Amino acid sequence: MKLGIDIGGTFTDIVLLDESNSFLYFGKSLTTYPDPTLGIINGVKELFQQYGRRLIEVNTLVHGTTLITNAVIERKGAKTALLTTQGFEDVLEIGREMRYDIYDIFITMPKPLVPKKLRKGLRERINKNGEILVKLNELEAEKIIKQLDKEGVKSVAVCLLHSYANTDHEKKIGKLIAKKFPHLNYSLSSEVMPEIREYERASATVMNAYVQPLADQYLKKLKVKLNILGFEGIIHIMNSAGRLTTIEGARKTPIQLLESGPAGGTMAGVYFGKLIDKKNLLTFDMGGTTAKASIIRNSKPEITNHFEAAREKRFKKGSGLPVRIPVIDMIEIGAGGGSIAYLNALGLLQVGPESASSTPGPACYNRGGENPTVTDADLILGYLNEDYFLGGTMKLRKDLAIEAIKKKIAQPMNISVEQAAWGIHRIVNENMANAARVHIIEKGLDPRFFSMLAFGGAGPLHAFNVASLMNAPQLIIPSGAGVLSALGFLLSPIAIEEITSYVCNINKMNWNKLNTMIHMMKEKGFTFLKKAGIQKKEGVVHITSDMRYSGQGHEITIDIPLKKLSEKSIIEIEQIFVKEYKLRFGRSIDNIPIESVTWRVLVSGPSPELIPRQVVLAKHKKALKGTRKVYFNNSYRDTPVYNRYALEGNKKINGPCIIEEFESTIVVGENSKVMMDTFKNIIIDLI
Repeated sequence: MKLGIDIGGTFTDIVLLDESNSFLYFGKSLTTYPDPTLGIINGVKELFQQYGRRLIEVNTLVHGTTLITNAVIERKGAKTALLTTQGFEDVLEIGREMRYDIYDIFITMPKPLVPKKLRKGLRERINKNGEILVKLNELEAEKIIKQLDKEGVKSVAVCLLHSYANTDHEKKIGKLIAKKFPHLNYSLSSEVMPEIREYERASATVMNAYVQPLADQYLKKLKVKLNILGFEGIIHIMNSAGRLTTIEGARKTPIQLLESGPAGGTMAGVYFGKLIDKKNLLTFDMGGTTAKASIIRNSKPEITNHFEAAREKRFKKGSGLPVRIPVIDMIEIGAGGGSIAYLNALGLLQVGPESASSTPGPACYNRGGENPTVTDADLILGYLNEDYFLGGTMKLRKDLAIEAIKKKIAQPMNISVEQAAWGIHRIVNENMANAARVHIIEKGLDPRFFSMLAFGGAGPLHAFNVASLMNAPQLIIPSGAGVLSALGFLLSPIAIEEITSYVCNINKMNWNKLNTMIHMMKEKGFTFLKKAGIQKKEGVVHITSDMRYSGQGHEITIDIPLKKLSEKSIIEIEQIFVKEYKLRFGRSIDNIPIESVTWRVLVSGPSPELIPRQVVLAKHKKALKGTRKVYFNNSYRDTPVYNRYALEGNKKINGPCIIEEFESTIVVGENSKVMMDTFKNIIIDLI
């Protein structure tokens, strides 16, 4: 059996897969702060007791967590130092000398994770070709590290100039720390991000060193607690690109886990898209804290190598710390079930991005929360059943929701509680639809040609209105939508991406050097898979290259044919580049040579195969549970409420209606047809 665990800002989602019969078991528990392992253990215990299973039966556990992201945002990492080439100590503050808001005279730039006094320069130098100009003085390095150790430093980031071209000096420092300062954690830029751009490489390496002790401690603690419960299997970790890594890999480069949770949802979207023959999808994941949208095109997720963490302005590009790691390209919106509604300085209603999270949570949770949230509004509008939240395991208080919205929204605006609740609901839907629409259009795509696949605890509740606002043709709610990210963990392959920078005009490329470089990266990838128990013959290789027109400052990533490359490959590579460039920018540039910057080799194991048979739950006799008053078109109306688990396949029902399940609630608006397919997916035709 396999177990998937996803820690979100509000809930921890758990999915158990019995591979012998493809049965799925779902569970949810509140995320616990400051120790999220408590929420995991509580949820696992409850799930296994409920269905009479034992943790010793589980052979593989796949985990995703927000721990790394939160540590960077909240500045709760280890005391970290930076060793760099003399003269580059201030690269973290200088950055790109760009302002993310040119009109803000009070702009706040992201504060470096390493203070100036802990940034030390070494007298060494390597040029861009990898030639050593000034040798590393190891005695000097040892003296500096010794002093940093006395100052209480717990982790050291090493980022030397042009170390991507020659790793010799960084590796010597790594060996020195391991031998004479074994109690210190360290990160080498040549291992974390072996590519050009000094600032981005330094930022990524520092961030990795900053969270490394915390990640190591957390993963060890989790493993111990699971072992106490009887778990004796293998632990894999989901990374930000929708790929699994080993627990050792996660400890070495924890920054790969920054967006691990949302990545699981997108990978589940890829799987369900293939299952129902939908190659192009917009995934919509709305939880308790945030909503995310990502694009699946030709059955593949969009991957980017540009990411920012801990933004000063959450949705302002350039206001965060850059991390060049492979990550599923998605837009994040500060909109979740726990998003707080308030009146701004002008007396206008706004929703988010601040969230009540799980502690104290929305007012209706009855856990001390006093601020009105999206969940409170949804409860008042009749979309949620106060007696059937999480399948009835958690009772909601409608009276507390009414009190919160009345006091802080309705009375100050001189409107009814229902109008205030509807306003909250509409605003959050508009915010999400606008953000997702822009995300698609920026890529030169039309949202009208993308079916929406919605999931997350609050996703199915809001998806109908969001999809309608975007003019999407169809809405799909997969089985287990409320815990889909955790399910996605179990559907993802174990993989590793090797990276090497090689800046060169493709017409002047040393093809022997390139082929040797690619071969070495492949072999490193196969070695990684072997350690994870996957044979070389099972490995799948995917090669890409970041390329640009000569003189440009930014690249696009293109696929490279899986064959020995030579001068004969130039025309084919040029054609691939021009096609992708035109798709992205609408035109190409003539008579300008193309150059490669960075080469990437992805080596992955086989994707797990799963044919969902059923969700194991209590028996349900009737599909129609009854009716309740639900707010549609500015008034309450009696609306049928259905039990998802008792719906018959391929039988259509008319909207408006409510479809309830344990982990989520589906709201279907007017003038729509609803059907459950053979795979237990809810299909809603919008056009």
